[in-house]
Amino acid sequence: MKFQLIGHPVRHSLSPAIHRAAYRELGEQHEYGLLDAASEADVEAAVAAIRCGEIAGANVTIPWKRSAFSLADRTSAAAQRLQVANVLAFVEGQVVGHNTDVLALEEEFRRLAPASRAIVLGSGGAVPAVVAACRAAGASEVWVTARRFTPALPESSWPGVRELVGLGAQAFAWPASGQQEAGVFRRLASQTQLIVQGTSAGMQGADSGEPLAAMVPWKDFPPDALAYDLVYIPLETPFLRAARSAGLRGEHGLSMLVGQALLSVEIWLGRRPAALPLMQAALAELSARGTH
Repeated sequence: MKFQLIGHPVRHSLSPAIHRAAYRELGEQHEYGLLDAASEADVEAAVAAIRCGEIAGANVTIPWKRSAFSLADRTSAAAQRLQVANVLAFVEGQVVGHNTDVLALEEEFRRLAPASRAIVLGSGGAVPAVVAACRAAGASEVWVTARRFTPALPESSWPGVRELVGLGAQAFAWPASGQQEAGVFRRLASQTQLIVQGTSAGMQGADSGEPLAAMVPWKDFPPDALAYDLVYIPLETPFLRAARSAGLRGEHGLSMLVGQALLSVEIWLGRRPAALPLMQAALAELSARGTH
């Protein structure tokens, strides 16, 4: 069977290495390719290929997760909640949309850092899934802040805030906006067990991530707090270096990517491979690229 990743751009993706390792682990022979979908029409054509059985399933990444949701014939409850689908499957002549981002992150947070309070940096991309995962993992409070959450504007007009609040988050103004906002960050940090970096800062090809890391009041967090960075290229980001320098635990997002792949394979093939061979394949690919 043929599977693929739909997104733009996708050339950098680790998914082919991870999924091919999954098929080897299961003793099955399938293909996994990359589809660089530069337009909505490309996505529509890819979904049509699934609907006719030409492609057995697909992962979907930025910027097409919302489009995938709207183009699916049926969607899971998790996808409906976020209005986002990152996995498409061919089932009895229909395209079924799923969201495995939330479950993969929930499993990560439960394993690494059971938290009553979490802080999330960023408001776009995967952040809605992060908020939903934190809540599902048991966090009673999830606070979100983003660069566009400026005190000059009313909170109700902050981009993306309505969706995040609807998922159970509370918002606060970007801490770099001023002393008052920085003070709010410090007060929240003192009772926070998990801080998640959900922006592109520190990612290869994006901004350095140094200013964001410097903004975080690391010394105010409890000593058992976890810093989780969704970025995994490179594995070591300024955010994680700063957290570890302050004596906190740090974790990159590669385990989440592998967890999402495990769930995708289980949806498509009805079997979940062991995680370790997939992680080893991802690390080997990063090493081969010189970005380990």
